[in-house]
Amino acid sequence: MSTFPRAPLPRTSSLGPRPFPAETLFVSDLHLSAENTGTVELFLGFLAGRARRAERLYILGDLFEAWIGDDDESPPCPQVRAGLRALTASGTACALLHGNRDFLIGRRFCRETGCELLPDPAAVRVGGERILLMHGDLLCTDDVDYLRFRRRVRNPIVKRLFLWKSRDARRAIAEHYRKNSRTATAVKPEDITDASPQAAAGYLMRFRATRLVHGHTHRPADHEITLGGLSAVRSVLAQWYPQRGEVLVHRAGHWYREAVLPGDARGSA
Repeated sequence: MSTFPRAPLPRTSSLGPRPFPAETLFVSDLHLSAENTGTVELFLGFLAGRARRAERLYILGDLFEAWIGDDDESPPCPQVRAGLRALTASGTACALLHGNRDFLIGRRFCRETGCELLPDPAAVRVGGERILLMHGDLLCTDDVDYLRFRRRVRNPIVKRLFLWKSRDARRAIAEHYRKNSRTATAVKPEDITDASPQAAAGYLMRFRATRLVHGHTHRPADHEITLGGLSAVRSVLAQWYPQRGEVLVHRAGHWYREAVLPGDARGSA
């Protein structure tokens, strides 16, 4: 029997006006898994409470520690799908980007949750400002080995061949990749696995954006960027843990970070 709580039914209707000021929320790197029950419960509480006061939620990759396909019914997949479906049914729009661990999320997941899958990178308007959204791994241009691996596993033919395998076989392959990734990351210098400021500036100029929001590096901070006449901000999102999550909030022209804690995550919707 699953140890995860069932997601509650929507408390508001998507048809009427929302009673809250317009807010946009950004999260990433939750790494949800059956072994990480505390973070799963924290996120489900966030979806059932705090997130429902927002107009839109963006999840910028690595929602799951591993995603072997939309047909996976092992915990916490059904619980997270139900929580997202309840959120979107309540009137809060939700959009996803693929991360390096859940790039196999597909159309069925979006259909079952009501979420929209965005490309990486994706330019969006938030409060009249042009914002660039990325997972963040493409910014780690010094990590040549990872980028080579990324190109290989995201080849449509490779993905199709993987999804043809049984769920047990896919799960074993995913676990093998996770172990290899942990081993490789442990011996790499920190600067190699961090985002390149030059790469970030290049994407901002290419998409004519004034703010870049991304995750992946687990180094939350706000960086001022000035390069070639460009003045912008790079906001790095935080990884979630059982004891604490973090959300980047845009409200009434202001940006700020807000903690999500176990005792207050469900809140009042």
